[in-house]
Amino acid sequence: MDDLRSSLPPNETAAPPLHSNLTSRPRKKPSWVSRLINKRAMRGWSVTGQDAEFMAKSEGIWEFLLTKYFRVSTTGWEHIPEGACMIIGVHSGTWLTMDAWMLMNDWWFRYKGKRILHGTAHDILMAMPGLGDMFRKVGVVPSSRESVSACLEAGHCVVIWPGGEVDSMRSWKKRHEVILDNRLGFVRQAIRSGVPIVPVATVGGAETVFVLSEGRWLADKLQLRRFLRSKMVPLVAGLPFGIWPELLPSHLPLPSKITNEFLPAIEVDPRREHDADYVKSIFLEVERSIQSGVSRLAQQRRWPILG
Repeated sequence: MDDLRSSLPPNETAAPPLHSNLTSRPRKKPSWVSRLINKRAMRGWSVTGQDAEFMAKSEGIWEFLLTKYFRVSTTGWEHIPEGACMIIGVHSGTWLTMDAWMLMNDWWFRYKGKRILHGTAHDILMAMPGLGDMFRKVGVVPSSRESVSACLEAGHCVVIWPGGEVDSMRSWKKRHEVILDNRLGFVRQAIRSGVPIVPVATVGGAETVFVLSEGRWLADKLQLRRFLRSKMVPLVAGLPFGIWPELLPSHLPLPSKITNEFLPAIEVDPRREHDADYVKSIFLEVERSIQSGVSRLAQQRRWPILG
């Protein structure tokens, strides 16, 4: 789950943020917890992509999840351009965004390392013992300008979910709304790196766990934005606890059918990084493209979970 650090002020990241807020507001000094998480998240990432030995050993698990459990369907591969590109999408499922995981693994099974796709993840997930190590083995990098720039410069593709937790933790009633939270940093990054943007529409992830409430009030009470870079504590319904507030990953994803569609690439003008109107226009074009795709895929679903 990734937000490209777009909601943080510059002094809260190890690398410059990929998004500049449209309005200036007083900023609080980052907590020691936030600094520690950021330091751990930035350790050990690499542009080499997936660890082939790890992927070979775990291939049976990923294949089962792709073909049997989540029954993943991905179309629009013809829209992936040659060379590096930035893939922009939406994801769901609170902390365990299985639609994001399945997209990355579907890519792996298609290209088997001949083309590398890097995912990007929230600092908390990258910093967690065990889980962060696994993220690195499957090619995930921290959501910083430093790491994303390096991957694109290496000629690889990078998939980003700009909405971050605002997107992944959106409530059930918003499950087919595209929420990029007005985070423009990915557009500037694409312009800076000189790569096209490929929107991808995804449905089904919101049915792996049901978000009853986004829990923004609780996140404010606990000051999670300052300490853990999170605006929400979603109240979820699922396995194994029934209904509970999910502060950290703790649910068993339900076997919802996940459907993805890569959409036509959007080219960017490398000379216009600092043209605010142009950046905004590209952002809106990407957002409209994804929303159109999500709405169309949602209309094709007959039943929750079953697809």
